[in-house]
Amino acid sequence: MASSSSSGALEPVADLPSSCSPACHHPIIDIGLTASHAESKVSPCQQADGSPSAEVIEPEVTLPEDILWKIHALMPMQDAARVACLSRSFLHSWKCYPKLIFDMRALRKQTRDFINRVDHIMQNHSGVGVETFKLQTRNDFSVHPSYLDCWLQVAVTPGIKELVLGLPMENKMKYNFPGSLLSRERAHSIEYFHLSSCTFHSIGKVGCLSSLKTVRLHNVGITEEELCLLLSNSFALEHLDLESCYDIRCLKISHVLSKLNRLDVESCKMLQMIELNAPNVSILNYDGPTILISLGGSLQVKKMQMTSTVVPNLLHYASTKLLSIAPKVETLFLYSLYEKVNTPMVLGKFLHLKYLEIKLFIPTRSPDYDFCSLVSFLDASPNLKMFVLRVEGPTIESGLIPGVKIGEDSSLASCARKHRHGKLRSVIINGFRPWKTMIELTTCILDYATSLKHLNLDTTDGYHRRRFAKCFSLGKDTLVEARKALAAIRTYIEGKVPAKVNFKVLEPCNCNKCLEV
Repeated sequence: MASSSSSGALEPVADLPSSCSPACHHPIIDIGLTASHAESKVSPCQQADGSPSAEVIEPEVTLPEDILWKIHALMPMQDAARVACLSRSFLHSWKCYPKLIFDMRALRKQTRDFINRVDHIMQNHSGVGVETFKLQTRNDFSVHPSYLDCWLQVAVTPGIKELVLGLPMENKMKYNFPGSLLSRERAHSIEYFHLSSCTFHSIGKVGCLSSLKTVRLHNVGITEEELCLLLSNSFALEHLDLESCYDIRCLKISHVLSKLNRLDVESCKMLQMIELNAPNVSILNYDGPTILISLGGSLQVKKMQMTSTVVPNLLHYASTKLLSIAPKVETLFLYSLYEKVNTPMVLGKFLHLKYLEIKLFIPTRSPDYDFCSLVSFLDASPNLKMFVLRVEGPTIESGLIPGVKIGEDSSLASCARKHRHGKLRSVIINGFRPWKTMIELTTCILDYATSLKHLNLDTTDGYHRRRFAKCFSLGKDTLVEARKALAAIRTYIEGKVPAKVNFKVLEPCNCNKCLEV
């Protein structure tokens, strides 16, 4: 690290002036300080080059030191640095300031200036009293690993609760987080641990992290064996979040993590299996290709989201596998790239499911998909209260899917069921298109859901919403498709809506921007 100045003072943080002369002082809210007119030779702030600044005002302190320290600790970091320029007492507590938060994106500093500021502050910090250390960088950030090692050595001390190291995604440093920092003596108090874009291969030096509640590893090089070793010492863990951890092939969560409540797994490309035995997991979010998922010891999952933006047929997978994976799920989100085959009948019942949301990102990739086949999910969910269908994808390709021609004798197939659904109350279709099977699905629901109270059809993909009294711009193809959908709704659906149903159609607005297209 760069050498400190002879005064040992700390430089102001964030966007503070480079000099702390009286001209740049900010007024202090009344916290028991009265500014004296006497000038002090103390130089708690540094010039841009690190030399002592001009003389500063030294207030008279009228509060006990422990109260001042508590007040100082409650200030945002930038204000805490400024007030340290005014008082020896605050300068002393600044060296023990508990919340060391450095966000390169918010500071809008160049890499070298940002490194110098962080380095100067960390050199002069006593290492006592740190509760939070956060380092968030930009893609242009690069520093020698020895700097990171030194900063972390100062920050990770007994009493720290939150540790965040966010390195850039395009990380050329190949930084290996030192596991020795997480020894029992130094890190037993950590509750929140977040690493981004580094490796973590020295797990053997990690102690028992008895206070750890949240672990987030994003783009971190760590094997399943190393992760298992880390988690085996984290008995208080409640939330595990893994994203782009490419070295993990088999994720096994032990039953010893009895407090684990939530698991998030996203874009771990090499992952082939999840085996979850923690008994109290209630939230599971998975984003990736369909894999083997076993919740043998975690049958209490109440909320689940599955997303597949790489390969199709997630709905087919869910209809055949999901009931055995999460039989007690109450809230379910299924986000599929598209479906090559129709959704088969679900064998069994989701007896606890009350909210179901399905999204198709590019349905035009499969023009023969029958939207009526989605009723199989409704059949399998006798206690479902709300169903949401979101359809996205390029509007320009919508002609690939069979639609209806208004004014012609377009016969619609019936997907009438043998029984009725007595609990479904609300249905929302976002991105409604004039596709034949989507119209058939809607009319089927009107006949099928005897308890239906609300039906919302959005023809604009949400673009109807306004911000600052301005509309989102609608592309020509999107607007044309929305108008076709509106005509189809009026022709085939509107007259079939029972009087008891609150029917709402969201359409393009009549502003000049939309009318000109």
